Amino acid sequence: MPESEPHVSGVDIELTDVVKRYPGQKKPAVESLSLHIPAGEIVMFVGPSGCGKTTSLKMINRLIEPTSGSIRIGGEDVSRQNDDDLRRRIGYVIQGGSLFPHMTVTQNIALVPGLLGWDKRRTSERVDELLELVGLDPQRYRNRYPRELSGGQQQRVGVARGLAADPPVILMDEPFGAVDPITRQRLQDELLSIQEELRKTIVCVTHDFDEAVKLGDRILILTEGANIAQYDTPEAILANPANRFVADFVGAGAALKQLTLSRVSEIELTQPTVAEIGDPAPDVLRAAKAAGDDSVVVLDRRRRPVDWMWTTDLSEVEKVPAPPEDTDLVTIDRRATLNDALDTMLMSSHGSAVVTGRRDEYLGVVDFQTVLTRIQDGNGHPEAEVAP
Repeated sequence: MPESEPHVSGVDIELTDVVKRYPGQKKPAVESLSLHIPAGEIVMFVGPSGCGKTTSLKMINRLIEPTSGSIRIGGEDVSRQNDDDLRRRIGYVIQGGSLFPHMTVTQNIALVPGLLGWDKRRTSERVDELLELVGLDPQRYRNRYPRELSGGQQQRVGVARGLAADPPVILMDEPFGAVDPITRQRLQDELLSIQEELRKTIVCVTHDFDEAVKLGDRILILTEGANIAQYDTPEAILANPANRFVADFVGAGAALKQLTLSRVSEIELTQPTVAEIGDPAPDVLRAAKAAGDDSVVVLDRRRRPVDWMWTTDLSEVEKVPAPPEDTDLVTIDRRATLNDALDTMLMSSHGSAVVTGRRDEYLGVVDFQTVLTRIQDGNGHPEAEVAP
């Protein structure tokens, strides 16, 4: 039976003639923004520096008060709500995670539930659930301090904190801008995986158009004063930019950017030999030899990949060992783009990449040739045409 559609837990957002004027400035930062953001979708705000995208984002949770106009979340006018209550019902994730350094991971995530009066047991269960959701082992990470985490781990905790009270709306301001490219890719995949499960309404500011194409159900391209140049799906914007400004902003090679729309989930995965930690090594080696495999994907009890061992290494042990803590296994989510898959495979000594699904469950392996074949087959996209 096909999987049922996940429940949409987000609500719609409606901005009507929203204006923001700052004292001493001739032009408003936001001139007159009207915008409908559908429930359960990711909408990416992009545009040149100073165009008003971050100001527009922060007016949704009233970190910046609009000068005029109305903003409704789930049909309710935000101006009529207590600002603290409003912000507790809206997740907010910024660059670097913005964790409190003197608080543990648990204390950071539990901050909003604590303000809402949740009891200790409910809060503790929620913290562990969210750490699992963002790919961090609760036993290993719940009592660590931010200084003991990598940049990517801090950002994951920041996302978990934004989700802590199960808000219908999440606002994200350049959330992955301060991490290296590979970690950025993994965090993007993590967000897509979480969104597939939760279906929140997510509004995200980014300066990276490729990120907007990868993550967005819709992309809002703004010009100075937060005037809308185009608001549409990534496919529609790449295929038919509304005007020269959009075409220039998208950049050269719009047809090549179409590859960012192709996902790993669209191609067939191979199924090499797998084993669980603790399995008898001789049995695993026999299975690998029969299949013609020179390596084995190692899974934990929850079928999450933890290592990728060469059979020559397995021949030296009695049982499949647990991986070292600093294992260099890099996986990709099935929602990753083909560009991401190629980047990951170039780093892998196996020339392939392990693919995961919901909650990091193992799905299979994608290889270099399959991705190249898919790219070649899909390379017939016409060059984007600029609308007159």
